[in-house]
Amino acid sequence: MQLFRANIAHFPTPSTVSSSFAEDIAIIHDGGLVIEGKKIIATGSFTSMREQYPNAVLHDHKDSWILPGLIDSHLHYPQTESIASYGEQLLSWLENYTFPTEKQFANVEHAQKIAKVFLQQLLKNGTTTGFVFSSVHQGCCNALFSAASEIDMAIVAGKVCMDRNCPADLQDCPDTAQKDSAILIEKWHNTGRNRYAITPRFAPTSSEAQLAALGELATQYKDVFVQTHLSENVDEIAWVKTLFPKASGYLDVYDKYNLVRPRAVFGHGIHLSSEEWQRLGEAEATLAFCPTSNLFLGSGLFDLQTAKANNVHVALATDVGAGTSFSMLKTYGDAYKVSQLRQAPIDPIEGFYLMTQGAAVAHKLDDEIGNLNPNTVADFIIVTPRYDELMELRIKPNAEFDDVFFALSILGDDRAIAETWISGQCCYNKKETHYAMA
Repeated sequence: MQLFRANIAHFPTPSTVSSSFAEDIAIIHDGGLVIEGKKIIATGSFTSMREQYPNAVLHDHKDSWILPGLIDSHLHYPQTESIASYGEQLLSWLENYTFPTEKQFANVEHAQKIAKVFLQQLLKNGTTTGFVFSSVHQGCCNALFSAASEIDMAIVAGKVCMDRNCPADLQDCPDTAQKDSAILIEKWHNTGRNRYAITPRFAPTSSEAQLAALGELATQYKDVFVQTHLSENVDEIAWVKTLFPKASGYLDVYDKYNLVRPRAVFGHGIHLSSEEWQRLGEAEATLAFCPTSNLFLGSGLFDLQTAKANNVHVALATDVGAGTSFSMLKTYGDAYKVSQLRQAPIDPIEGFYLMTQGAAVAHKLDDEIGNLNPNTVADFIIVTPRYDELMELRIKPNAEFDDVFFALSILGDDRAIAETWISGQCCYNKKETHYAMA
């Protein structure tokens, strides 16, 4: 049994659209977090936790913060090495950077190498759960799940499916997409902490036959996730209209094949009709808000207020590699800027919610991750806000959490993450430059 001493912030229960995030958050100054094995046992004041668990091994981080592990709801591990490539917009980005990079993942050894680097970047930035696009290659997906399993990390991932409008050596077909995805589902879904996501890249790279085949899988495996892209770029939307002329809109392309449902995660959703907003809310689907990517590719400004008005689940995401950072802190920083341009700035407490409990609720995983409740998995991070002279100057020793979190999101980076714990094991320690999987 282990006892961690630090300030603590988390959301014990889900918030609603009408609730106040500031009222829902639990903040414990000089708190105590008790874990045993892979699970959280209790949280409370340090004094009370010490009294209740006098024999627990003490980890004293008195001037730091304990937060739930962060959840990144949309990113691409094959694009790790193409991050920060010069400009372009979405469609040319895919052609010039993404597809050439993903071709390399036919080589399993390359996939294994990048999977390790990718997961290390998540750990270094305090991300303990990722919703990840693999490449079209089955071995690439196996490499990621295998690497995550070594440290008992919760990963939701899927083999990308594409049978048109992409290079020939990145194409599968309806039958192989369904067969390979089914093999991966049987092997990995709910094996340990792994979950599978049926993953058509986006509508333009899948024929109707392929979407139908993947829709059959979604009907057969009702608890698997679905992840894809939706209405990111105006040229993309116009292209979808020409490819699917009978569909009433972009979302309807997926809906026709039973891919719009709970545990369906749609990246971006910037340019949506009122009918699409309404349908997403009815279906209990989730939009992954990817602000660094949307700004980098010039795609547009996500409309969080309309999402709220339609009761649409929203979760924050980096969208690496069009996204410009693995840091969820920086991701909220850019989400704040996007919301400022829409005259509706996202409060830092709400930003924190969208990468912890809010994401977990959207994905129906809040009984396992996203909070520090008893009996959840011990995925948490130790954050040291005052890590250099500028942060010491900006963040006062007794600053409240909203100020700490906001300053870190605008000025901070991975240096703020002192430790990342997954399933009750320290998987990253900044001081020792230690990775569990190194």
